[in-house]
Amino acid sequence: MAVEILMPALSPTMEEGKLAKWLKKEGDTVAAGDVIAEIETDKATMEVEAVDEGVLGKILVAEGTEEVKVNAPIAVLLEEGEDASAADNLGAAPVAPAAPVAAEAPVAAAAPAAPAAPVVSVAPADPEIPAGTKMVSMTVREALRDAMAEEMRRNENVFLMGEEVAQYQGAYKISQGLLDEFGEKRVIDTPITEHGFTGLAVGAAMAGLNPIVEFMTFNFAMQAIDHIINSAGKTLYMSGGQMGAPMVFRGANGAAARVGAQHSQDFAAWYASIPGLKVVQPYTAADAKGLLKAAIRDPNPVVFLENEILYGQHFDVPDVEDLVLPIGKAKIVREGTDVTMVSWSIGMTYALQAVDELAKQGISVELIDLRTIRPLDMDTVLASVRKTGRLVTVEEAFPICSVSSEIAYQVQSEAFDWLDAPVLRVTGKDVPMPYAANLEKLALPNTKEVIDAVKAVTYTA
Repeated sequence: MAVEILMPALSPTMEEGKLAKWLKKEGDTVAAGDVIAEIETDKATMEVEAVDEGVLGKILVAEGTEEVKVNAPIAVLLEEGEDASAADNLGAAPVAPAAPVAAEAPVAAAAPAAPAAPVVSVAPADPEIPAGTKMVSMTVREALRDAMAEEMRRNENVFLMGEEVAQYQGAYKISQGLLDEFGEKRVIDTPITEHGFTGLAVGAAMAGLNPIVEFMTFNFAMQAIDHIINSAGKTLYMSGGQMGAPMVFRGANGAAARVGAQHSQDFAAWYASIPGLKVVQPYTAADAKGLLKAAIRDPNPVVFLENEILYGQHFDVPDVEDLVLPIGKAKIVREGTDVTMVSWSIGMTYALQAVDELAKQGISVELIDLRTIRPLDMDTVLASVRKTGRLVTVEEAFPICSVSSEIAYQVQSEAFDWLDAPVLRVTGKDVPMPYAANLEKLALPNTKEVIDAVKAVTYTA
């Protein structure tokens, strides 16, 4: 059966091009994959390959022809032994004349449809913990390990890979015991090549697995940022929803203790600016466990930012069978009336200390732990600001283009009439992190700065 060969497109936006050269002539036998012609635009040249075997029965567009429309027939491919007249008859079957169309009565113009209301996505609330539930004291390190172990038992497609995650049980001992339980096929030590093993993991996610990629520090993830952003983060959109990358990128993020400028950066704002990624930054062990389990189950790529200083800190975790917390939902840690304070991750350390001290001075602070950076739970923040009329944000990252900057913008945009004072932020200083201990301390935020900011917005300084 004769088959038309169509003018291909060099790109999704190409509409026409030049048929530069025929590399086969009429009557030549071709096999699938044989190059039969060259086409070009002002930007590129591409070879046209035969999609099937047969005989080049007829060339419809002469070489050198310009402005050939995409998908226009340029040649006819015949089956072996098929008569050349089939090329002339292709598509020449007679078309029956159209039946006369009866005149239609005029139709009254329909009233314009009302515009559809915007779709509002609201994150679900935390699961209710029954009264009397036993609380277990647990470090953040142990909570993260338990979250991964529970999800690996639940779903055999979940696996962990990264530098020293198996034999050494993690650079920070997060993966203790996982190799013994799940074996080397699901707990995989990688070479020191973030770009390589992250790309491998993204491919595994596209193929239907659920990788957890551990970076020894997120500073090393800069070597793999193309895979995280351009491959994992954009695949669902660019494939029209046909293919995603359900995976988690996790590891230590932000300042630790005297590890220098190159190992002390907080990447929350970097990743949170990318549509297609979710970004989680927990503080407590319970949140670390519940949100990591949610991240592993999420169909989207999730950047899960931990903090090295928090790994060894103890928190109470409810002893329930399956603790899964909603991504995108902030938590009101303390209720108050005078000022709203928003923080997350290790910033909560300074915030909690400041709230306790301010309470002694008669200032009531409503403290919100964001927990998730993308999507931001601005509904909770705005509701609180409309109650208190004031806002202070606390984070360790650099001030320029920070998460605090985005929160401040959205608050002044959506709750300006409720503000009784400018929004203030407490952040790390706008300098590369010093190595010297005394200078490092000065570069980080501290409790006094948080207290001073609250006093400034409440005009009690």
